[in-house]
Amino acid sequence: MKILRIVGMFACGALFAAHANADMVFTGTMAGTNEIPANSSSASGFTSVSINDSLTLMTVHVEWSGLTGGLPAAAHIHCCIAPGTNVGVAVGFPSFTSSLAGTYDQVFDLLNASIYTSGFLTTFGGGTAAGARDALIAGLTGGQAYSNIHNAMFGGGEIRANLAPAPVPLPAAAWLLLSGIGALGSARARRVRRA
Repeated sequence: MKILRIVGMFACGALFAAHANADMVFTGTMAGTNEIPANSSSASGFTSVSINDSLTLMTVHVEWSGLTGGLPAAAHIHCCIAPGTNVGVAVGFPSFTSSLAGTYDQVFDLLNASIYTSGFLTTFGGGTAAGARDALIAGLTGGQAYSNIHNAMFGGGEIRANLAPAPVPLPAAAWLLLSGIGALGSARARRVRRA
């Protein structure tokens, strides 16, 4: 029994270490029904935002298809407000692909003030890039940020993804460790029953 406790403590420590070094990931499905006000666009998409463990880089991935309101005029992350409402742009997506369907990938330096709109930098960031970064991360973590794609027909946005923390999968090594603990427990139970 003492061995199982020691192994269990080791497993908890390994899981904590694995999660402590993991990127923060936020995802959302894009749809016209997520816009405020909602629209009847049949377009769809997906947004993923990943922030590295040192909180210095943000990677954005957007996939979309079937835009009905015209080619994208702009795409952004908006922050920080409760879902079901609108707020100004926090980070714009430069060189966003101008097509009715496509993908977009960009890495942003979170400590570069130029990635934030002046309104977000001043209002939410207190005028500093570090403040804006902290506000953006807090908004993402709290489910108070969204991404969307704007075009001629849908000036307020054709499709929106309400961004929320993605579930964190256990690393493969942790699953193996937990499986080993289960096997040790089963073997111990068999020995106890035989005695």
